[in-house]
Amino acid sequence: MLKTIETINAAVNNFIWGVPAMICIIGVGLYLSIRTNFLQIRKFPYAIKTTLGRMFKKKEASDGAITPFQAVCTALAATVGTGNIAGVAGAVAIGGPGAVFWMWISALLGMCTKFAEVTLAVHFREKNKHGDYVGGPMYYIKNGLGRNWQWLAVLYSIFGVLAVFGTGNATQANTIMTAVDSALINYGLLTESSMSLFNVVLGVILTALVGLVLLGGIKRIGNVTEKLVPFMAVLYIILAIGVLIVNAGRIPGAFYDIFYGAFKPSAVTGGFIGSFFMSMKKGVSRGIFSNEAGLGTGSIAHACADTRKPVKQGFFGIFEVFTDTIVICTLTALVILCSGASITFGEAAGAELTISGFTVTYGNWVSIFTAVAMCCFAFSTILGWGLYGARCAEFIFSEKIVKPFMVVYSLMALVGTTTDLGLIWGISDTFNGLMAIPNLIALFLLSGVVVKMMKEYFATEHAE
Repeated sequence: MLKTIETINAAVNNFIWGVPAMICIIGVGLYLSIRTNFLQIRKFPYAIKTTLGRMFKKKEASDGAITPFQAVCTALAATVGTGNIAGVAGAVAIGGPGAVFWMWISALLGMCTKFAEVTLAVHFREKNKHGDYVGGPMYYIKNGLGRNWQWLAVLYSIFGVLAVFGTGNATQANTIMTAVDSALINYGLLTESSMSLFNVVLGVILTALVGLVLLGGIKRIGNVTEKLVPFMAVLYIILAIGVLIVNAGRIPGAFYDIFYGAFKPSAVTGGFIGSFFMSMKKGVSRGIFSNEAGLGTGSIAHACADTRKPVKQGFFGIFEVFTDTIVICTLTALVILCSGASITFGEAAGAELTISGFTVTYGNWVSIFTAVAMCCFAFSTILGWGLYGARCAEFIFSEKIVKPFMVVYSLMALVGTTTDLGLIWGISDTFNGLMAIPNLIALFLLSGVVVKMMKEYFATEHAE
């Protein structure tokens, strides 16, 4: 029975994350870019100035909301995860260095997609009975497209609830377990015989920590992510830049391989990868998987921001994709390509390839730091997706479902550290992809609203 489910899910998953789906996601990103006259390029300096400027303004958010900085940290908490470490490694191994180029292209268009998602989420958000701001694709479908489209909003929420338990929690907890186990075994602090018991204890601790944060509500989630996300990002970036400094002579060659390999992958990989389309597919899919532009999930966090200007908050969407994919994913790729780590092109690879890039440069002692970084990445993702799942469940049912949902969601951390997640990961990945369909339909139909709001914003902004 399980084998049948796995086979059916694999077929559905390959279609959802295959060429048709990527064409839709890239197509909507390109359509929005054209309609906004490539806002993400024209206004990029303004976007950076606006977002960084607001990040360092210390202020308290009103009741039921979080600060704009906390909102972007919560969204980044969900996107900056193991996909930045394992996903990029897989893309480079299967698609060759050229996959990085296509990752950049998907991010360039994804900046505009995410700008539209965040802008619409803030514009069409509501306040629930507890006084909390709630928003996201389900709300801009409901309030932007009207009651006749309610079914599409419900469909998005159902897919969201089903996706978060695996994608957002169990697989992330499993990553934490793997990172901690590997580091402790390297230093002789953990044996194979004691590993099972240790992982149960680790799962219980994780469950308690996740529950403690999530049950504290949006304020506590914002307070934790605004401290955790900058810490983990800075730690990882410093380690990655160190690798590049040590191997500075290899950087030009790495960029050559990225650009040349984007169109002639076999010339760079020695013939192991001969498909131009494989390189493109892996780069685009990993880019989308990393920054989530097109899935609409990040807009759920941004809808909680204490702001009266949806378009201004939308620029955080541009900043978010830039930070996640252009900065962190690129650094990961360069660590792999410049460090001298052994890459077996054409074969699947994960976090171990990225970690080997650090250990080749620094030595085995750095494994403790990579373990800490991976734990921070994964834990922050659990928090971000917990909020997404709660909002989706709340939309389908009511505010009363939120706390029971958080309890059940927290327990998935224990499942993640104690069981084999092959099937869970596959099914969650499928529902994760299914979320994009209702969201892309809404973005396409509401593109006129985004353009109108953008024009009005800059007319008043310049007038001021």
